[in-house]
Amino acid sequence: MKGLELAREYYEQVGAPMLEERFGGLTSRIAAGLAGPGSECFGFDDEVSRDHDWGPAFCLWLTPDDYRERGRELQQAYGELPPVFKGFGPRRASPGEEFRVGACATVTYYATHTGLERPPGSHREWLSIPEASLATCTNGQVFADPLGEFSRWRAALLAHYPEDVRLKKIASRCFTIAQSGQYNLPRSLQRGEPFAAFWFAAQFCVDLMSLVFLLNRRYAPFQKWMHRAVKDLPLLGEWAHGVVAELTSPLAGDRPAVAEEACAVIIRELRSEGLTDSSSDFLLDHAHRVHSRIADAALRQRFTVVP
Repeated sequence: MKGLELAREYYEQVGAPMLEERFGGLTSRIAAGLAGPGSECFGFDDEVSRDHDWGPAFCLWLTPDDYRERGRELQQAYGELPPVFKGFGPRRASPGEEFRVGACATVTYYATHTGLERPPGSHREWLSIPEASLATCTNGQVFADPLGEFSRWRAALLAHYPEDVRLKKIASRCFTIAQSGQYNLPRSLQRGEPFAAFWFAAQFCVDLMSLVFLLNRRYAPFQKWMHRAVKDLPLLGEWAHGVVAELTSPLAGDRPAVAEEACAVIIRELRSEGLTDSSSDFLLDHAHRVHSRIADAALRQRFTVVP
């Protein structure tokens, strides 16, 4: 059984009845679900995942006032729920990771991952949040949200970056992909530098997948899950998954040729979306064309590589 499925059934069969019995006047104000750190929140959990931070559990998200008034009591009641459900459990929390489940204020949940007590408003704020953190706080499932507050915040983030921020990040990926795959990878191999070649091939893979996430208007999770997650993206996802598998295989052949062909595919996609009009086969040249399409003059003023 997958962790999200287990969490939903645990909430519906065990958690919700407890809330109705002990917190009936508050149930119309509590959002419930499972999201945040952890492989199960991305749907990537397996038997290996079950040795820590996995098992019957769910999150309860409250307004600041409700959490201040009833949060401690609610957390205590949550802690009294049966630790084993359908043969799974008890959940073993890693030290310092107990916050992943149980009662929490909505604002605290999002601030933990974004550093903000509201959805980001400016381009600077959007750029200040690590993309993996945005993926982390918008994954999983919401089982109930009668007030809609948690879901409104979630929807604001799931709408993805403002277009100028997305273009800035796409331009940055084009720049770094060109540097790692089209320039440094072949030169490292020519010089007989296997470590440098390995490093640039890996960097190329990370940035290629990141770019495909941006083209799909989706947030990339942290590197542990990027390759697994990219395969499910509708635009170039399965293709990117195959390129990375080929480049990282011990039996890989001509890695520079693979990287060069991958860049050609990306360039064709950028042209088809109207993001570049350059005829160059060097992706760095397209980085500047994408960057020139940023409407915000302050953001466009100087080409800088952003995470």
